[in-house]
Amino acid sequence: MMLQKREVEGSGFRYPIELHEDLSGLREKLESLKKVSRFFIITNREIAGIYEKYLIQEIQSLSVPYTIIYAKPGEKNKHIDRLKKVFHEMVKSDADRKAVIVAFGGGVIGDFAGFVAASYQRGIRFVQVPTTLLACVDSSVGGKVAVNLDLGKNMIGAFHQPEFVFAPMFTLSTLPEKEWSCGLAEIVKHAFLDGGEFLNRLTHVKRSDFSAGSEVLRYCIDESVRIKSNVVGQDEKEGGLRAILNLGHTTGHAIESLTQYKKYSHGEAVSIGLITALLLSRKILGFSDSNLSKAVQIMKSLSLPVRLKEKPADVLTHMEHDKKKEGKTLNFVLLEDFGKPKFGVPVERDLILEVLKFQKGWEELG
Repeated sequence: MMLQKREVEGSGFRYPIELHEDLSGLREKLESLKKVSRFFIITNREIAGIYEKYLIQEIQSLSVPYTIIYAKPGEKNKHIDRLKKVFHEMVKSDADRKAVIVAFGGGVIGDFAGFVAASYQRGIRFVQVPTTLLACVDSSVGGKVAVNLDLGKNMIGAFHQPEFVFAPMFTLSTLPEKEWSCGLAEIVKHAFLDGGEFLNRLTHVKRSDFSAGSEVLRYCIDESVRIKSNVVGQDEKEGGLRAILNLGHTTGHAIESLTQYKKYSHGEAVSIGLITALLLSRKILGFSDSNLSKAVQIMKSLSLPVRLKEKPADVLTHMEHDKKKEGKTLNFVLLEDFGKPKFGVPVERDLILEVLKFQKGWEELG
């Protein structure tokens, strides 16, 4: 049963983002795609072991052949070196321009499968079936797809919009705690960008209020999709406004890269990066102390990490591989106030290092 629906619409693209109880109804969505020669399901064995049978039930009833390709889980496996095997499997299965990729998994699978779709024969169609909270609220929406290099995350990528996003809520019931943190960090990011009622709602909730069937979860997913869809509709290819969605990500990506994607989930690293961004916002844009305290309390109530534990100089070194670097400065997304983001704010490395050192030692962060 469909629970809620929003649409992403921009110049030259429009598609629905649907929240469902389970995978029932996916068959009808896939059937609406015209002239499909074969479906290629890209997933990992962890997800497949629990939910693949339900997906196959939906696809087997279609008169279209399908192939399942298993990718290895984890951010470290969203790597350019992993592409060759997948492309070879598709060629051996006679994939043509009418093939459709089904990305069935979390953000790593969605990014990886989406990049395969964007690059195979210069671009074929794909659909997103996100199975994690992070993918539901962020990575499945907006068409940014990419793979990693050794020295940087998402350095090789494309903008390639899905045909639709079909999010089955029942898959969230088996998420480990790290994956909940992943999604909750992005929800907090969207609330900081938006301000208003969404942010106020978060001041009255705690981690235990979120479960696969809870009303507050559905509300937060819907609000996050609303915010991101609005931004993507105005700026598909990050020519300007869409950059605000990178709030917290400059530090977050550096922490992930520094720790080789082993210590933190993406959302946990972004959570720490949000605090870096707010500390820089206080220094540069006059973001208030009261707002900073409010942000910290929201994040603590959701059991999100806020203190930097890595060496500040090492984090800064990995920041300098960031796509947003220009000369000796790094461009950050910062906040004048909740709901008032500024993108492309240049920050000198000495100030970044000063703030990172403060974040590592700040007692309020616990």
